[in-house]
Amino acid sequence: MEIVFLYYKPLVTATRGFFIYQLTIKKMKTINRLRNIGIMAHVDAGKTTFTERALYYTGLTHRMGNVDDGNTVMDTDPQEGKRGITISSAAVTTYWKLDGENYQINIIDTPGHVDFTAEVERSLRVLDGAVAVFCAKSGVQPQSETVWRQANRYNVPRIIMVNKMDRQGADFLRVVNEIRGRLNTNAVPVQLPIGAEDSFVGVVDLVAMKAILWDGDDGKTFYQNEIPEHLLQDAQTWRTQLLEELSLTSESILNKYLAQQEISSDELHIALQNATLQQQLIPVLCGSAFKNKGVQPVIDAVVRCLPSPADITTIKVYENETHTPVELATSENAPFVGLAFKIVTDDFVGKLTMVRVYTGVLKAGDTLINSRTGKKVRVARIMRVMSAKTESVEQINTGDIGAIIGLKDVKTGDTLCGEGISISLEKMEFPEPMIGYAIEPKTTGDGTRLGEALSRLTDEDPTLTVEIDTATGQTILKGMGELHLEVVLEKLATEYKVEVKKGQPQISYKEYLRKPVIHRTVLKRQNGGSGNFADISFELLPGGEGQQGLEFVNEIKGGVIPREFIPNVQKGFEQAMQKGSLAGYPLQSLKVRLFDGSIHEKDSHLQDFEEAAHIGFRDAAKLSNPGLLEPVMEVEVITPDEFTGAVTGDLNRRRGLIKSLDLNGDGQRIVALVPLAELFEYVTVLRTLTSGRASATITFNSYQPVPDGIVSSLLTHST
Repeated sequence: MEIVFLYYKPLVTATRGFFIYQLTIKKMKTINRLRNIGIMAHVDAGKTTFTERALYYTGLTHRMGNVDDGNTVMDTDPQEGKRGITISSAAVTTYWKLDGENYQINIIDTPGHVDFTAEVERSLRVLDGAVAVFCAKSGVQPQSETVWRQANRYNVPRIIMVNKMDRQGADFLRVVNEIRGRLNTNAVPVQLPIGAEDSFVGVVDLVAMKAILWDGDDGKTFYQNEIPEHLLQDAQTWRTQLLEELSLTSESILNKYLAQQEISSDELHIALQNATLQQQLIPVLCGSAFKNKGVQPVIDAVVRCLPSPADITTIKVYENETHTPVELATSENAPFVGLAFKIVTDDFVGKLTMVRVYTGVLKAGDTLINSRTGKKVRVARIMRVMSAKTESVEQINTGDIGAIIGLKDVKTGDTLCGEGISISLEKMEFPEPMIGYAIEPKTTGDGTRLGEALSRLTDEDPTLTVEIDTATGQTILKGMGELHLEVVLEKLATEYKVEVKKGQPQISYKEYLRKPVIHRTVLKRQNGGSGNFADISFELLPGGEGQQGLEFVNEIKGGVIPREFIPNVQKGFEQAMQKGSLAGYPLQSLKVRLFDGSIHEKDSHLQDFEEAAHIGFRDAAKLSNPGLLEPVMEVEVITPDEFTGAVTGDLNRRRGLIKSLDLNGDGQRIVALVPLAELFEYVTVLRTLTSGRASATITFNSYQPVPDGIVSSLLTHST
């Protein structure tokens, strides 16, 4: 790809390679000691507790909050304190000193519940590295896999912390093997635990070959010691494995390893960092955040192994006019380019737009261009976000994260640029809402307030949508799951003082075509003056496997339909497929092959061909034997052995397909695919079946065809 320098005019006589070299040297002086990291994990793996301890040990806070007490720095939403889970990603800036250098660390603590996975998505989009936290007992859990795939999609380097080594059933090496197998990744231990469960007291550092032991209740003080005799052989074995892995990525380590020469800790740290940045391996550490053991070495590993913005020398952008992908070199001397990745409404300062700065410097008073709208926006004030608090700053530099107050008509995913630049950063992709409620205010006077509150909430959350049912006039609030919508309704009541009534849950079904149909549509009208005429011949086909949206194939030859009319035909089919012919649900995918047609010299207009596509789709889709698709969820249940039969029987009654059943510690792990329509209030039923001793995680798997008998009942019910 071409590398575009939008700012090289002063250096036009320099060679491009020399320019990049000069640019890199300058950038390394300014931002190589900055880290933008996310903390990601399955719900209840301990990531918020880990973050809380990290803020305490870095000196940002002077007390350690507790998730159960609802007093952590990162979980500031009242709903988070009430439920004991992270709902909204929170950002904070702290500082850490290592080897005599001071480092700035921007931390984003992300949710672990599947209903709030969009928070993870937009955080990973702007972060340079991540700490993946796994429970030492539960290992790889469903949302662990989801966030791992999200990090893979954005190519985010990671380190791993196996947390909760103090829990009964903790097994470090079992979890490492699970991570390798289920996540298909090269996870390599750089530590071993000293003890487990109640006897967990510290870790063995396989780089320095020393034991690290903690003393004191708050975990601030720790000391190095010789490795305990009973662990020395295991430590040497895993040290050898670490050296062998690094030998595959570093020639200097390979040469010294083969020559049996001593390899210093500094050399190993450099090789480990390079391998981590290239994602050739992922370092695995361990500890117990709740027991205040093992956190400081993880912070060290963040600094030593994860990238700084200086390591991101180019970014992928698209030219707005041609949509051509190009690579843009990053520099503090370049015009500003940043991504608005989150919108937050604050009662005191108003609307906050969270921005990652990729090139240039963001200053108060700047005028920027929103690439989506083409409109100018003025930067009145810039803030550094410290979880629920903000600090006013004059500027945010390249690679850093901050917030702008008061920007209008800016949405999540918008690219903000300096004047004179016309590019867009890669967009973020969010999952579609799968469940909805019809809602209305309990009092007629609250209609306007409800609309304003929903507008603010949908600005903040891109997976929350509001639609108006044209047939009934009802307001339909859609989200990612029951918990997601429950949280939103409680926010309406507590924060916005709007009580609402909700109807029965509504599933976001989709439609699909079962067989191809060839069809001709002729639109012909005469109104006394200029008429309307459009003639198209096309084939509707089912979408291909994995396809989303419309695949439009133009096979018009000889100009029987002029080129300028073709985009309107495509637009007509794109709009028409939003309402299927069976029950009015959108089509998940569709292929259209346009192969013939004609025009009238005077009566054919662009909109006529758009309308013809609408009519043609409506008529042809009825002949394609359309069917319904429903969201199917993967349900993972951890239950004591004695309840296995009751749990599997209940899943079968819910049209569930059991995928696997295996041992998990002292119980059973059951994985099944179950339609979302059969899972309302499932967790409550599961607790009843198992006397409260089982737990379940529900994640989206795929859309699957609805059995014909159930389709008939759904259509009867809808009419």
